[in-house]
This record gives sequence, C-alpha cells and structure tokens, in this order.
Amino acid sequence: MENNYAIEVKDLCISYKNFKSYSIKKSLLHLKKAKADIFEAVKHVSFNVEKGEILGIIGKNGSGKSTMLKALAGIFSPDSGTIDTKDYSVSLLSIGVGFQKELSGRENILLSGMLLGFSEAEIREKMPGIIEFAELGKFIDMPVKTYSSGMHSKLAFSITAILETDIMLIDEVLSVGDEKFKKKSYNKMKSLISNKDRTVVIVSHSISTLNDLCDKVMWMHDGEIKEIGEPKTVLAHYKEFMK
Repeated sequence: MENNYAIEVKDLCISYKNFKSYSIKKSLLHLKKAKADIFEAVKHVSFNVEKGEILGIIGKNGSGKSTMLKALAGIFSPDSGTIDTKDYSVSLLSIGVGFQKELSGRENILLSGMLLGFSEAEIREKMPGIIEFAELGKFIDMPVKTYSSGMHSKLAFSITAILETDIMLIDEVLSVGDEKFKKKSYNKMKSLISNKDRTVVIVSHSISTLNDLCDKVMWMHDGEIKEIGEPKTVLAHYKEFMK
C-alpha cells in the first residue's frame, strides 16, 4: 500500500565542529592544527509527516529542533541518513534566514520568491498582498539592514504566508512582533494550515500554540526523539519533565 508522506526522514545525523578558543591560540603559537570537538546536534532521527499534517517540534534550547528544521529546508546537509520531501516546494520561516541586507524589502520579496521556485510574474502578482500584510509602510523600499528584528520577521512571515508553498517550516516566528501582528499572523497561520493539501512543521516553545495547531508533536531532547505522538499526551509529558 502506497503511503501519503510529504516528508520522510530516515536515520538522520548532523554534527558540528566546535573549535575551542584555547586550541586556536595554541595552534597559532605552535603552528599545530586546531583540535575541534564534535557536537552531535541530531542523532539517528527518523520520522514521517503525512501530506496535510501539522507536526509540532518542542524541546529545550540545544535539543536539535532548529537544526532539524534547517535540514528539512536544505540549508544543512546531513552527515548520514536521508530526507525526502517528494519534490514539494518548501519554505522556511525563521528569523535571520534568507534576506540580502543591502537590498530593499521589495527586492527581497522578489528574490525570496524566486528562491522558492515562483516565477517573477507570480511574485509580482502577489506583491501587493505581501506588502499590505507586512505593514512596513515606506520601509518596504528601504534596505533590510535598516529593519528592526520585528520588521524583519513581519516581512519574512508575509512572504511565506502569501506565497504559500506545499511544505511550510516555521521556527518560533509566531512569537515575534507587536501584539496586533502576533494575533494577525497567528490567525493567518490557522487559515493556511486548514488547507489539508499543505504540510506544516512548527518549532515552538509554546505548549498552547502546539496544542492548538498541531495534529502530532515530536519532543526532541539532546538531538534525539524522546517522544512523538498525540499533542496532548506528548506535551503533558514534556511539561512534567521541564518542572
């Protein structure tokens, strides 16, 4: 029987080299190669997400959540294991990812859209909706380097929300911006994920957000899956663990 998975992850491992300052100092003094500690961010992780499913990922800082999301987006390459997104279009909504700071907000909309695989005509057609949703006023034609983190997040969210890819990866951005924009973005997100053809993965520390939005929750701890399943059960266990 054929499965209906939009995302398949099998035995995924991702590690970083962590250079210690004293090692670099020693190498400069003694002309020796700096030693690096290997930090295993994701360790032998396997899971599937069905088409139209909303998966939440929770865990303490450093548990591998954001690394996992960036690997799904193709930003990080795994050391071993596989990720299969079935040729669906994928967008990552994360603070600090994907903007050219010297370009204006308007130019970044065009660039981001093209990187997501949309044609220039498709982006220009949706440009007014993105600009209106972002509420940046005259800043839309100013370089992104002049933006506050809140403005940056508004633009990032608006591009992803209005262009609507098949798979949306969301990293903690529902918690940024002023209260009015938070509410608007949250409602827009609920509207987007109500479309059962769209697959969504949300990383968040908010138990209430994941409980409200997700079909399934994955709890990550020290780079591994500690539990995956029905949101209420997994989140209750996580809450107890974090006491």
